[in-house]
Amino acid sequence: MSPPVILLLSGPNPALLAKRRPDVLGPSGLAERLARAEAAAERLGLGLEHLQSEHEGDLVLAVRRARGRAAAIVVDAGALRRYGWALHDELATFAGPVVELQPTSPDTRPPSRRGSVLAPVCDGTVAGFGAAGYELGVEAAARLLHSPAPAPARGRRS
Repeated sequence: MSPPVILLLSGPNPALLAKRRPDVLGPSGLAERLARAEAAAERLGLGLEHLQSEHEGDLVLAVRRARGRAAAIVVDAGALRRYGWALHDELATFAGPVVELQPTSPDTRPPSRRGSVLAPVCDGTVAGFGAAGYELGVEAAARLLHSPAPAPARGRRS
């Protein structure tokens, strides 16, 4: 039997990870972050699938296709976290745990860039850990999957 799968989604501009604000985001690019996430998933007995897209519709379709197949979702939506209402709506329909990933801390951003339209439909957010965030997001999803207690309430069923 194959292990439960976590779907890891990366939104627009991952090529900028190692270039934009390396003092905050860390010097590693997407490939290194994915390697850390894959190692964490393997260590935890989980499979990991990754999709990166510059387009919200691709991420929406990935969530839709994950229903009944993936056990959890970790999403680093980038700027889509501020205005990705279609992604919000699709994540709201996913039955398993959803973890939002933000490499920087929202409190360090200008006020216009702090909010997340995804947060209300996620079980939790891993924020401010830079390059370690992808690994921590997988670990958080695994903890939610293996927890005997129900996941925290969220607005996904409304």
